Amino acid sequence: MNTEQTKRGMKVIGVILLIYAVLVGAHEGEFWPFSIYPMFSQAGNPWTRAMVLDVTEVPDEMMWQTQSPHKKSGAPVSMREIGVDQIDFSNFISKTEKWTESRRDAVRLMFGPDNIGDSRWMTAKVHGRMIGRDSVAVTIQPFLLVTADSVYMNPHLDESQYYRGEN
Repeated sequence: MNTEQTKRGMKVIGVILLIYAVLVGAHEGEFWPFSIYPMFSQAGNPWTRAMVLDVTEVPDEMMWQTQSPHKKSGAPVSMREIGVDQIDFSNFISKTEKWTESRRDAVRLMFGPDNIGDSRWMTAKVHGRMIGRDSVAVTIQPFLLVTADSVYMNPHLDESQYYRGEN
């Protein structure tokens, strides 16, 4: 191999690395295989998502109890059917730190009072974590009860669950 081929090879490698660096830099690290998507970078870490259950027929004393996915107190409400993006909804519920009155009302408006009608919908935080090497524990924690005209916080949760980060 002569010097000319070596220089050409180094230039090609340099250009590839430069393109790669620009792509990674311009996408905040979101360039596979160095993705920050949980399926690639956070496997095994605890997680929280959100879901909605129709608890219209559930007795008041039961609807605030922590549940398992196999023994939910109500039927799941399809976010797609009411025109709400599941990922946006889940992020809103799981990442909001200060549940002011306007934030709680935003959930009710997101669902649409006409969609809720006379029903009672429970937004719940679904928590998952690894147990051992091959098992996952999942719990459903009732969080906000939403009706067409009101939103109620879980009376069994500490207020710090609704106002994280406050001193």
